[in-house]
Amino acid sequence: MLLRIILGDDNIRKVTLDPLPDTVEGLITCLKIKLGISGEMVIQYQDPEFNMELCNLSNMTDLPKDKATLKVLTKATEPDHTDSSTLDNESMSSSCEDSPSTSQTRQLPHPFPIPTFAYDVELRLRSANEVFAKNGEVFETPKEMKSDLLDKLAEAIFVYTPYPTRDEIDAVAQALVDKHPCLKDPGSEFGWYSWKFSLKFKIQNFRQKLRQAGCPELSLNKRSSSPTKSKKLKKAKKSEVNFLPGHPEGKNENDLENERALLISEVKKRNIDWTLVDKMMDSTYSLRRKEIVKDEPLVAHVQERWPALFFVRQIELEFTRLTSMKLRESFLAGLDQYLDCFLELFKTKSGIPALSSLLKQLDNSTHRKRIILLLGLPHFLKEDSSAFTKTIEVTDDEQSIAKGMKVGVLVVMDGQDFIDAAVVLEEAVVLSQLRDLPTAVAMLMGLLYSLNIDYPRELKYTFEVMQKVFMNIGGGQCSSFVHGLRNRLLRRQM
Repeated sequence: MLLRIILGDDNIRKVTLDPLPDTVEGLITCLKIKLGISGEMVIQYQDPEFNMELCNLSNMTDLPKDKATLKVLTKATEPDHTDSSTLDNESMSSSCEDSPSTSQTRQLPHPFPIPTFAYDVELRLRSANEVFAKNGEVFETPKEMKSDLLDKLAEAIFVYTPYPTRDEIDAVAQALVDKHPCLKDPGSEFGWYSWKFSLKFKIQNFRQKLRQAGCPELSLNKRSSSPTKSKKLKKAKKSEVNFLPGHPEGKNENDLENERALLISEVKKRNIDWTLVDKMMDSTYSLRRKEIVKDEPLVAHVQERWPALFFVRQIELEFTRLTSMKLRESFLAGLDQYLDCFLELFKTKSGIPALSSLLKQLDNSTHRKRIILLLGLPHFLKEDSSAFTKTIEVTDDEQSIAKGMKVGVLVVMDGQDFIDAAVVLEEAVVLSQLRDLPTAVAMLMGLLYSLNIDYPRELKYTFEVMQKVFMNIGGGQCSSFVHGLRNRLLRRQM
């Protein structure tokens, strides 16, 4: 069905839904995904029986058959949780809030901001909280009210991630009873045990609802009875905030495939129009991510279909599309922040010959310190440095040296002079003529994100430090080893 959606006087969109959901609740879910809206929603439609005046939609049978004009009103949810008595009809507006794809993090904030529930629910909770404060009597939540609470919480969690961890679910359940103590579970030690399990199942049901509504990231992981299908869950692993978006409104896969062909033609030109390339790479982002995430192609295949992705300019732009962060700037800023602290820690490991040798090459320049830190990091973390960087002479053949190297950087030297740095993926040089080692490592990180490549096991801590410590992406969910290391670094900065 073709829908004309009015979000505001200057924000009117066209949306196609096929098939059309059977219920108004299903339609609301679909529109939230398609339009990137969160919060409570009211849908109005132009009713032919009243000269096309707007009426609230309460039954899908009220809609015309082929196409309709709808007006969407959303109730803004404030993280500060203003007093529920201030909620009234004037809070209804057509402003859009951040969708999961534009959220700045894949981690749930701590403490989790419990959303404002429906007006009647808030009134009942307020009364129950007052009773609890007087005599400690807990509130026996009616079944339909509990369902409303869990629906709202699941929706609020999805703004950050569709796949919350067990600890994150625990934190949300705890935040709920902290804000509304009347909801405490008298049968558990901390009062939120039953809410934890209810929320876990509600999130699973919510994912299924969004999967049926066509959410790309969730549709990718549909259950299959086929024994040949991979059971590996395809989801954001590096705190990507725009992991698998839907196609742009008004464009289908054929349209995007035609743009991809034009992209290849443009990149082959002697004088490339980078403004046009930027625009088409941005437009075809959803098609590219679908191919990379769903099909998991070899790097060589991606190079053939998306050659523009292997230019420094596009690596940086793709990383920004994925994470909403600047690649080179965030990497170098984080590197510089911890330079002196790391070098001091290196000195405490004088028993490691490779670190001692690197420290002898130190001087007062920031550039030299960056190089020593990057080269010494795998040694300090007791990982295989040869799997990360290799130094070769200018007369050596880069492609031959790259054989056996899954992920890493080649540093090309002419005696003591730096000549080049090249990025290696899947035993092949995919990017060369880089001006220095820090830039090469930053580009390597960008390509690992862009191509959805897992960090190699033999270097898992090295890459985790670069992502979560240097770049502070997903830093709230570190391994215990990296968490302890970061605490040591922060104490040295105090």
